Amino acid sequence: MGQERAYWLAWSQISGVGPVLLQRLHLHFGTLAAAWEATPAELGKVEGFGFQTLQKVVQQRSRLQPEQFLVQHQQQNPNFWTPADADYPRLLLEIPSPPPIVYYRGELDLQENLGQKQLVGIVGTRQPSEYGIRWTRQISTALAKNGFTVVSGLAEGIDTESHAATIKAGGRTIAVLGTGVDVVYPSKNLELYKQILTAGLVVSEYSAKTPPDRTHFPRRNRIIAGLSRAVLVMEAPIKSGALITASYANDFGRDVYVLPGRLDDYPSQGCLKLLSQGATPILKELDELLKMLGAIPQLDSVEASPSLQQQLPLPILSPELQRVMDAIASESLPFDFIIQQTGMSAGEVSSALLQLELMGLVSQLPGMRYQRC
Repeated sequence: MGQERAYWLAWSQISGVGPVLLQRLHLHFGTLAAAWEATPAELGKVEGFGFQTLQKVVQQRSRLQPEQFLVQHQQQNPNFWTPADADYPRLLLEIPSPPPIVYYRGELDLQENLGQKQLVGIVGTRQPSEYGIRWTRQISTALAKNGFTVVSGLAEGIDTESHAATIKAGGRTIAVLGTGVDVVYPSKNLELYKQILTAGLVVSEYSAKTPPDRTHFPRRNRIIAGLSRAVLVMEAPIKSGALITASYANDFGRDVYVLPGRLDDYPSQGCLKLLSQGATPILKELDELLKMLGAIPQLDSVEASPSLQQQLPLPILSPELQRVMDAIASESLPFDFIIQQTGMSAGEVSSALLQLELMGLVSQLPGMRYQRC
């Protein structure tokens, strides 16, 4: 897994190869280490690898030694996940464009990464009304007191209010940045940033010292939506970035809730549009909202009891199938980790997993992850 981690990092440095193309590479070759050694002709068989992209890969790959680069990169970026890591956030693996690198600072809670704790995104305008601020504080406080983790983007306005109210209520919050995790933007949120580091986590797909850039923030919004089981839009004009987050949430199969506003309120025009498209309104009775959010199932929250497991003994398997089966726990594991655990080749593991799926013993989850049935 350590070797594969270096290759996720290395491939992320190649211009023109984004998250979607990396997913295709991984699926095609089984590992990114194998993709790194592939010839241009072999790479050209992967959808999206045109002539110009292949040229960039050939030129840039020759100047990069993945394992050496990993060591150098960790000097300024000590904490990050790749999809090869078992504790990479599972919900992010479900989206079509999971970031190849997720940098983080703060206090970890692996239950969040494993999908065993509910994460709820709160987004909205940078210029909220008193009404939007009041309800953001009330809802964030209620979520915090009921054990939810609040995810937002550390921007001015609704984001700031949601982080601050969550911390004040004693809850956990995650800030997804459009900068490096060591760069605070806007700078006026420096104190809030420090509080988040002690009461939650700061994450980003951008390496240390990356300054703010207008192109980063729309991309950042897909991570807010990807991490969250549901997204709450508090106030949003028609051209608000919060609508981008809501659009991603819809694409990713997340629930979208909206704070209703008056027809002639400018900050509510985007919210009204979302309501007309089928988003769920947030009503005054917050108990109903909490009940709906709490009803979203957690990942791997139910395990078979020992008695049930005794009733369903495993059939006699060939040595190869048994080795793969032994490597897979009740919780889902990435394909690369299974390869490492078994010591088998990617092709052998892939073939074994397919046979185990056909036997009803293993199921495949999004992001090339597998778990026992």
